[in-house]
Amino acid sequence: MEYIFHAKGHPNVTSTHKSTFEVTMDKEIGITADCIIGVSSNTKLDDFPPEILNAIKNESTIIEVHLETENANDKIVGYGHPELTLDHPTDMVCRKSEYKCSRTLMIKSDKAAIDLKRELIEELKVGKDLTVKIIVK
Repeated sequence: MEYIFHAKGHPNVTSTHKSTFEVTMDKEIGITADCIIGVSSNTKLDDFPPEILNAIKNESTIIEVHLETENANDKIVGYGHPELTLDHPTDMVCRKSEYKCSRTLMIKSDKAAIDLKRELIEELKVGKDLTVKIIVK
């Protein structure tokens, strides 16, 4: 199953956080928002189809997040968990850790903001459009 949504880059994207990355519906971010890679998302977690939300709430579910701009892309893999509420009104966070809160989309991610391909981040820093594809297996 897959779900696709869109966000945008922002001049304050630094992508230096060592344990998470985030996409938000917020339109503006400060320079200290080192985990946020996409703003102005047209989707929040509870907009995902029910079958994807249900799959994410299973700890054996593998979640792939594909990030794509005009000239760059990256793939991140993590896992779901029954304790994920998936109900934050603006933010989606992918975490290397097993920390769970309303903002968490997946845990045990194989990448954080600092690990993302630099060509992708450079495009996001100049405000390029970001396509996010969520695949659950």
